[in-house]
Amino acid sequence: MREEIHLAACMQAGRLEAGCDEAGRGPLAGPVFAAAVILPEGFAHPLLNDSKQMSAKARETLRPLIEREALAWAVVRVEAEEIDRINILNASIEGMQRAVRQLRLRPDFLLVDGNRFRPCDGIPYATVVRGDATYASIAAASVLAKTYRDDCMRALAAEYPQYGWERNMGYPTREHIDAIRAYGLTPQHRRSFHPKELEPTLFDNCSV
Repeated sequence: MREEIHLAACMQAGRLEAGCDEAGRGPLAGPVFAAAVILPEGFAHPLLNDSKQMSAKARETLRPLIEREALAWAVVRVEAEEIDRINILNASIEGMQRAVRQLRLRPDFLLVDGNRFRPCDGIPYATVVRGDATYASIAAASVLAKTYRDDCMRALAAEYPQYGWERNMGYPTREHIDAIRAYGLTPQHRRSFHPKELEPTLFDNCSV
């Protein structure tokens, strides 16, 4: 029997809380995506969980439901060039802040997955380690961020078919690393971090 998943509806009852999460901090290529979601009171779904623990089919099932039922939601992308310029941590935080600012409702409180964030327009916030497996709104944001990023990587894979991004989503799999060795880097590759096995020449002489 499938274990039932219990996610908390909110941290502070009676406040308009937005859950925030990102997808794509670890890949070698592609944008990082961030999402913010305000769920209606009492929202629950048996499939909803940390998006990394869900099947692709479950995520695709939940995405339109979240978009339809949420009081407000937003998804933004931060491109590889900006990730290299400000680093991946700052890009992830910046992405979540931009998503919050794009919400059609101003939240009273932010629930942020992880342990790092910065003040956003004076809105109080709390960071929650493994928040996407704790709070429904963060889990919903993780689903949107993950599905939008996966769609993006599949589209980019059509432009750069050598790298297998439709399968590895830009992560440092053996397939992806071997393709970088064979074909070099694309404009979608992040130059600011890479596996040690690709040092030194590939990232010292960045091809496009």
